[in-house]
Amino acid sequence: QGTVRTKAVGLRLGFSGDEFGYALDFGLPVPSSDPLRPTLFNLDPEFKRECLWRGPVLRPAALLADRAGPAVRVRDDSGAWAGSSRIGLTDSMLSELADPRACPELLVVRERLRSWRFYDQFRTDADAPARQDRIGTRTPVLDHDGGDLAAALRTIQEFGDDEALAEAVSDAFPRSRVEVEAVDGLLRLRFHQHGLLRPLAAAELSDGTLRYLLWVAALLSPRPPELLVLNEPETSLHPDLLPALAALIAKARAQLIVVSHARPLVHALSAIAPEAAVLELEKEFGATVLAGQGRLGRPAWHWPKR
Repeated sequence: QGTVRTKAVGLRLGFSGDEFGYALDFGLPVPSSDPLRPTLFNLDPEFKRECLWRGPVLRPAALLADRAGPAVRVRDDSGAWAGSSRIGLTDSMLSELADPRACPELLVVRERLRSWRFYDQFRTDADAPARQDRIGTRTPVLDHDGGDLAAALRTIQEFGDDEALAEAVSDAFPRSRVEVEAVDGLLRLRFHQHGLLRPLAAAELSDGTLRYLLWVAALLSPRPPELLVLNEPETSLHPDLLPALAALIAKARAQLIVVSHARPLVHALSAIAPEAAVLELEKEFGATVLAGQGRLGRPAWHWPKR
């Protein structure tokens, strides 16, 4: 049932681990009342609060950097608060104050966040970037749009785990293989499928086949990230491919979070990796929550107040 809003509009994001925790609070700017300086950007979000602390739980004694509005303060080597700095309301202290001399922890957390990879939905339509030939450069990390698929696969073949790539393709498409060739400086993908007289180009692949090859390139990266998040990797895949996809995910050398609606994929992953945690989500008054988690079962977490 609808209610009257009692709190300010905002977006809060955060994470914590054994080493560091970080949280930010976005909000709308205070509308300008100066008729001589009108603005049309009153919906641009501003940083209301931003905190970095040591350990998993936010406590005043554990704070390393604290930002309220434009004012930021950091602790010095002795643990005392240094003088306050001022940054723009639309700038993050991770980008503006990540100086190894001032607060090296800000630099560590910034680089850690930059290394995380999130793959949501790869395009597989006729004009998808993954179907186009591209100039070849060494590609240890697949781009979020998949446009450098051929280069990423060739990089795995030359500098990564070529045997794992061949096995992943063969598991999904028996007696098939992937080839990458150079034509006038462009890298071109060729898919040799058993029973066909000629290899298929990327433009000729089915949506499911192309998407599976994109997951191969993402999960077998020669430069694995600290955290890799996959959103609904089963999209467009034939159900028969899900066991092969589960085996491919289990080979990834990264901490993985897989969001899936396909129970066969979840069951296959649980069988291959019994140490993996399975968390079910459900809707509760429009909010997504963990099924069966009560107030006492939630992890310790405190949002910084504005």
